Amino acid sequence: MRHGRARKARFLRAATVSAAAVFLVAGCEGLGADGSSTGSGPAAPDGRAVSPLKNPDGTEPGLAPLTSDADKAAARRLMEKLPTKGRGPKTGYDRDKFGYAWMDTADGVPLARNGCDTRNDLIRRDGRDLRFRAGSDCVVIAMTLRDPYTGTTIEWRKQRASEVQIDHVVPLSYSWQMGSSRWSKSKREQLANDVLNLIPVQGRANSAKGDSGPASWLPPDRRIRCAYTVRFAQVALKYDLPVTAADKTMMLKQCGG
Repeated sequence: MRHGRARKARFLRAATVSAAAVFLVAGCEGLGADGSSTGSGPAAPDGRAVSPLKNPDGTEPGLAPLTSDADKAAARRLMEKLPTKGRGPKTGYDRDKFGYAWMDTADGVPLARNGCDTRNDLIRRDGRDLRFRAGSDCVVIAMTLRDPYTGTTIEWRKQRASEVQIDHVVPLSYSWQMGSSRWSKSKREQLANDVLNLIPVQGRANSAKGDSGPASWLPPDRRIRCAYTVRFAQVALKYDLPVTAADKTMMLKQCGG
């Protein structure tokens, strides 16, 4: 009997390992989605996800929906602080002007200089059932993600790397057109690597977003739209970025304004 139980335990461990395939995560300006989705349908509520109103520095995981009237009113008060202006030209924009992707040396933002690049910091923040590369406590090779944008649960796999991308909530190109073209490079590096502005999401949703503001694109899952626009506002306010009038109107609308 002991031998039978041991064989069964080995089988279950092997099945668990084979189900968690190796993956890589593409950046928000990387490849598009490559085909079939690993989403498993509407996700159950993620008890780890935190309301953006209770997570002003972005170090806690996820984006919990805002459902109460009080929270939505607080969200609108935050958005009302946003200045507006027209979107400028994209002339001169280049991703490299925001530093190399996922640098750990962008001073002035949470989790910088911790020995782990920004991408892996975000995976560790939002992912579940993490598996690390042998000998590393930084490089994640497998995880389960509750994607806030689509409401699906995704199992990450190396051969489908582009199915997960790291979204800049306020896109870097958008920021360039709204004033970051005049910033110092160090400030642009902060925006590009600030965990407040970064969320691991389904690749196809992120590719569809591109460099859109809220007036042009919102997460497919309607439950999260108020929380998403709160996060957009938090980033814009932190970096003294205006938004377009149309974006501000749409943001307020998502939270009952």
